Amino acid sequence: MGGFPGPAVWENVLELAGGSRVLVDRTASPQHTDPIDLAGELTDLTFYPWPPVDLRELALGSDVILVCGGNTANMLAVWRLHGFDRILREAWEAGIVLAGWSAGMICWFEAGVTDSFGPQLEGMRDGLGFLPGSACPHYDGEELRRPVYTGLVADGFPAGIALDDGAAAHYSGTELVEVLVSTPDARGYLVGPNGETELPVRIA
Repeated sequence: MGGFPGPAVWENVLELAGGSRVLVDRTASPQHTDPIDLAGELTDLTFYPWPPVDLRELALGSDVILVCGGNTANMLAVWRLHGFDRILREAWEAGIVLAGWSAGMICWFEAGVTDSFGPQLEGMRDGLGFLPGSACPHYDGEELRRPVYTGLVADGFPAGIALDDGAAAHYSGTELVEVLVSTPDARGYLVGPNGETELPVRIA
């Protein structure tokens, strides 16, 4: 998801999952502790001051694992330190729905455009690699996203998908199924070395 999910998009996530048990990971932004206003049985996951002893059971007992936005690089480092990257792959292979916005979109891909290192934005080739290529959220919501991403890809960065803040991409395995949008103007794009290809969308 390019940005925080709208209610209709989120309802589609829960329908895909076939359940409402949601594990919410805030590792990318542990400073934000306000409740998340989404439907479902939400359980917060924190790695501070240390991860829960039943980390694997929490993850594999969920219908959805929702990853919040924030600092992607920091989040990936914490996950790898505690082996959560391997647990997430196990969850994905078991059919648990993996979802997220911003950092929670980028992390599933091989690469992405991130502000983890500063507001100037940079390409990062250190994602989990569950999905091939790269990803860029906030395509219409932040002025630098589109020119930085298209420039990186034109210069040899992995091609991939870009989502506006009101858009969400549904993947089954590694295949893109559709792009859902919560607002009529939101769009998704495939971005390659020769430019953008706008994707068909379905209003959720």
